[in-house]
Order: sequence, then C-alpha cells, then structure tokens
Amino acid sequence: MNALLIYPEFPDTYWSFKHALKFLGKRAAQPPLGLMTIAALLPGAWKKRLVDTNVERLKDADLAWADVAMISGMHIHRESLVAIVERCHARGLRTVVGGPIASSLSPADLKADHVVIGEAESLIADLARGLEQGTAKAVYQATERPEMETSPLPDLSLIKMNRYSTMTVQYSRGCPFNCEFCDIIEIYGRKPRTKAITQVLAELDQLRAAGWREAVFIVDDNFIGNKVRAKQLLRAIIEWRSQYKINFTFSTEASLNLADDSELMQLMKDAGFTTVFLGIETPDESGLVACNKLQNTRRSMLDSIALIQSYGMQVMGGFILGFDTDRDDIFDSMVGFIQKSGIPVAMVGLLQAMPGTQLFRRLWNEGRILDAGDGNNTDDKLNFLPHMDAAKLVEGYRSVLKRIYSCDAYYERVKIYLNRIQPRHGKQSSGQKWITVSNARAFVTSIVRQGVFGPQRWSYWKFLLTVATRYRHCVGVAMTLLVMGYHFQVITRRLFDDLDSPAVSSAPEAVQYPEK
Repeated sequence: MNALLIYPEFPDTYWSFKHALKFLGKRAAQPPLGLMTIAALLPGAWKKRLVDTNVERLKDADLAWADVAMISGMHIHRESLVAIVERCHARGLRTVVGGPIASSLSPADLKADHVVIGEAESLIADLARGLEQGTAKAVYQATERPEMETSPLPDLSLIKMNRYSTMTVQYSRGCPFNCEFCDIIEIYGRKPRTKAITQVLAELDQLRAAGWREAVFIVDDNFIGNKVRAKQLLRAIIEWRSQYKINFTFSTEASLNLADDSELMQLMKDAGFTTVFLGIETPDESGLVACNKLQNTRRSMLDSIALIQSYGMQVMGGFILGFDTDRDDIFDSMVGFIQKSGIPVAMVGLLQAMPGTQLFRRLWNEGRILDAGDGNNTDDKLNFLPHMDAAKLVEGYRSVLKRIYSCDAYYERVKIYLNRIQPRHGKQSSGQKWITVSNARAFVTSIVRQGVFGPQRWSYWKFLLTVATRYRHCVGVAMTLLVMGYHFQVITRRLFDDLDSPAVSSAPEAVQYPEK
C-alpha cells in the first residue's frame, strides 16, 4: 500500500515562531515526530511519503499516489486537519486521523473514515491489516498505555531536515501532577513511562549520522516526571557528547520542582540543556490552588526561576488568565511578576477548557461551556463563561500582552536573564556556538528588519549596544532572544489590529468528546 502521512498547518500564533524562523531561513520549528514514528510502525512493505504542510504544499500528485491518507494533529490543527480530510474525500481517498486531537473531539467532528484514539503502538498492526484487507473499523481505541520500549526509531528519511530549526526526541510520556486544565494526564496518564537509555542514544546517533548538529527538543510534557530516570539519562548524554565531541543543545519541558534539585540542574547544564519550558500559570496562589497546580505553591516561584536561570537555562514560561479566582488586579500582578522573573519568552494565554479535561467536565456540569474551543489560547477567544466579565477579561489580557511585548519591557527581561547567566571566575557561561551560517544570516536580517525598518529602532540599537558592551559572554543567546522578540512584536501588533473580534462565542454548539 501507498501511505501518505500528512501533518496539518499551525496557525500563526505566539507559539509558531514563524516570523523569527524566517531570520534563519527555516520554515518550521520542529518536524512531526508522531507521524515519523507511525511511519516506522507501519508494515515494511508499504511505501510511505510524509507531507508537512508547514514546510511544503500538499500536491494533487501526492493524493493521486496514495491508497490511504494518515493525518495526525493536535486540537489547534482542527481547521487545517478537517480541510485536508475533505480534500482527500473529494478525490475518493480513504483517511485515518489520529494524534491528540482524536482524544478531544468526537469521530464525527473529525470527518475521517477511520479514527485512532490513544497511543498507536498497540493497535497499529490491526489497523494496517484492516486497511490492506478493506475491513478497517471506523474507530480504533487503545485499551492500554504501551511501554515506551515498543516505540521504534522515527523514520528520519521522510522529512527535509534543513527546513526545521530543531529536531525532536521523545523520552517519556505522562506527568505525575494533576492540573485541572491539562489534557496530557488524560491522554498519557499520571505515571511517567520512559524509554530505555539505549533507545534515546540510538535516536541521537541517528540524528548525528544524518548530519544534524543543531538544537534538539526533548518533547516530553514533563522531562523530570521521574527524576531518578532523568538523571540516569542525563549522565548517559554527557558521556555520549564527550565520546562524539558533538555539542547538541537541548531544550525540554519540566515542572517548577526542578529548582529543588541542584544535582539535576547541574546534570542538565552539563548535558547541554539551554532552555526549559515551565508552566507558571499565575502569580495568584488562590488560582494555583483552584486549578490544582499545587507544585507551584510549595516554593517561591520567582526564586525558583532565578535559580534555574543561574544554571544557564533560559526559562520559557506558560501563563494563564481567566481562572475563576482572578480579580481585577490580576493583570497588573501578571505583568509585574513576568517582568521580575526575567522570563523573556512569557507565553500568556486565556484559559481554554479542552474537551476531555477535568476543567471541561466541571464547566460542562455547571452549564458554562460554549464550544469545544480551537486549541489556540492566544487568540483572545473564550470557549466558556468566565466568572469575570468576558469583555473585561479579554481587554485585560490584551493589555498584558501589549505591556510585556513592548520592546523596552521585553529587552529589560532579556537583560535580567543575561545578568543571571554571567560567567563565574572568568569561565564561559555557555557551550553554544554563535558563528554559524544560520546565525550570521539571522544577525544581518535582524539589523535590516529591526534596526533599519523596525518601528522601535531606538530601543533595538540601545539593546544591541548593551549586549556589545556588557554581555559579550553570551552574544548568541542575546541575538536569539532579539530575533524571537521580533516574532512576538509582530503577533502582538496583529492582535491589536483586530480589536473588534468577539470575546466569546455567541451561542453554544453541540459539543461531543470521546468517553474515557
């Protein structure tokens, strides 16, 4: 059989980084690791193509070649994914849809011939057999969460590596915490499952053999969900890097309790981890308690962030507005906290009740759900009725974005972070290399777009002069953040160009989601 694997396009949001990626000559941040893994699980005799619509067009010739289209995506891909399904059906091509979106929307919403709910390792053979014999079922639902040892090496041969800024590796699935708004624990469970160290090293070897020498994102939703296993892996990565003399830099997602473990932070630094995303959510402790984010209440969040940064790791932070506990002063509190934290990349979004989560079920029972949402928490839309007046909430949200992504405020946070990674005793603070073709291109493009034609040129040149005189030890980090700031400023200006958009849906829609 000819299997065409298709990844839908991301909308242009704060998370897409599209405007920053153009500086590097890249088209997307990361390849579709899920589809690359599915491809490796399919029968070896099948012919496979992968089209990531974030980096290339889906051509009619691709659809004509295929016997089946296999599409995977997240909730935010809904519009693009359904359009692809309809395009396939118009040509009489069978469709299979899987990925996290299949766990949050009903099969009817997805419009596919076949829907796969849950992790595919345990059911892919049955699906493939059914497709070959013409007996495939409408819905396949995983009855168990497979051990990670059953996950194969992803098929790198299907992607165009040079179109991405970062390669991806998955080490674990699941998270031990129980945040009310999170769909990860619903899909992957609260008991972290990890790959064997040899599996992870084999994936790194595969990237090395393919010529990759840039950043690698460990895509785990909580890399330190099992700290003992994480430390074992980090020691192995340190040895692997030393053996091959390859300075891969790593980024990942974790939880704030990372700051409790100095050994773990040092191991991450020694292994080449330069960025970690943390779910901060809100500076209001009552909001953290209400959403069951108790791990953030057991320590000073600002002190914890500063400590992690002192190990040379940039903290990217996730923040949420719209909790039932939010008061009128939450917007000023949010801005104040973000500025003090020195988190340049502060992803502030409106709370969205994702289908299948504890939050969705509670709000549904309270009669407050309006629709299933679109998975984009940065487009100033609400899919539920908040306690705060909706118009006031959206106005306050927009004011937060406008303030934190003004050039001066953004550059001030960058400087706080750069101060915290100052080298000690004359040592270099980072093993990241700066003199590369991509970085040189980004630097020239930055000067033209931000320094010559940018709307806040004075702030740009003032910051650049500060970097040249005070932060020469980490000019690469500074320039990366400078370019990322351009993306955030573009998206923020677009948001304010659309001030008349409604804050909430005008009427509830029929919402269904798979039973758990």
